[in-house]
Amino acid sequence: MAEAQQVPETAQAPLPTGPSQPTPSAPAGATLLRRIVTGTPMVSLLSVVLAIVIGGILMAVTNPKVATAAGYFFGRPGDTIAEIFRPYAALVQGSIFNWEGADFTAQIYPLVETFTVSTPLIFAGLGVALAFRAGLFNIGAQGQLIFGALLGAYVGFTWHLPPGLHLLVVILAGIVGGGLWGGLVGFLKARTGAHEVIVTIMFNYVASFLLLFLLTTPAFQRKGSTNPISPFLDEDALFPALLGPQFRIHAGFILAILVTWGVWWILNRSTIGFEFRAVGANPNAARTAGVNVGRATVLVMALAGALAGLSGIAQVAGTEKYLSGGVAASIGFDAITVALLGRSTPWGTLFAGLLFGAFRAGGVSMQAVTQTPIDIVLVIQSLIVLFIAAPPLVRAVFGLNPRRPKKAKEPPRAKAPMSTSGAAS
Repeated sequence: MAEAQQVPETAQAPLPTGPSQPTPSAPAGATLLRRIVTGTPMVSLLSVVLAIVIGGILMAVTNPKVATAAGYFFGRPGDTIAEIFRPYAALVQGSIFNWEGADFTAQIYPLVETFTVSTPLIFAGLGVALAFRAGLFNIGAQGQLIFGALLGAYVGFTWHLPPGLHLLVVILAGIVGGGLWGGLVGFLKARTGAHEVIVTIMFNYVASFLLLFLLTTPAFQRKGSTNPISPFLDEDALFPALLGPQFRIHAGFILAILVTWGVWWILNRSTIGFEFRAVGANPNAARTAGVNVGRATVLVMALAGALAGLSGIAQVAGTEKYLSGGVAASIGFDAITVALLGRSTPWGTLFAGLLFGAFRAGGVSMQAVTQTPIDIVLVIQSLIVLFIAAPPLVRAVFGLNPRRPKKAKEPPRAKAPMSTSGAAS
């Protein structure tokens, strides 16, 4: 009888080597910011729809023509409906297509004007969105825009360089100005722990009052004028017009599209972009993985400031052609809403900038045609921010099911080892 042969046992599951290390948790503020800026596209779209509906209700309630038409609603209901939608029709007519225009140029002028107004909003929105992706609240796009406009305009009206080179130097000056103003915020946060919200708000005030002061000095004030405005930039320092003198659109709009693609590439195809996103998702875990969080903070704020500085260049070298105290308007603050609506993605920010550009361009026509206060546009923008920051409210209004996190799949259990033996005679 031969000896029994034993089949080798199957490999057993590895034994636990000790308690698992807890994953470093992200700060509460970063978690809240990530929830706001990474919502679903459907929530962003419904937020816009809901804000427009509420804005329409407010316009209808405050419009005396609507109240007059409502008095004979059952006789001619079309009059009441027409008066309710008349302000929004004027908004579309002033921002997308003027169907009452005398020729094709007059008909497409509103759309071209929307592109023009959207250009600085896209640049500044990209700066805010880039910082958001790294978990930073960049409220300082206003000041960064001003510093970019300051340096760019100074180079534009004091230096006299050959065509092509002059515009390039103006653009680089705006990038440097905004980048330094934003990078200083990142440096203070990385070295001292200063909160970027407080620092950027204070820097906005510094930049605004510094601009007003410089415009009263001989270096910046236009000769022969008592108004706080600078000389006109040289013709070679301006963005070339795209569609001729009858339109205000300039090559800065093309640059905004190219920069949008560049920001997308940095965030999704580069190592530094991966570090930005890692720091934004969980700075503690990123630090544990070997990411230099301080360096990433300084760099992302410098890049965000550079993008906002381009917004200032779009103003002084594109539409305004000189520097004034109101060069920034409310662009830096509107950029926050643009970045939120775009969910802090480059292409989403581009389309959100176009939408807000349409609001700004069409609001003037709406007020002129229907006597509706242009402030209603600000109300709609504020409502959009409110609804984006409260996704559960939007889902409740439209009856959508709340998002539920997917349950993690349990790992398969290891099977008990089996051994067989047989005897051969």
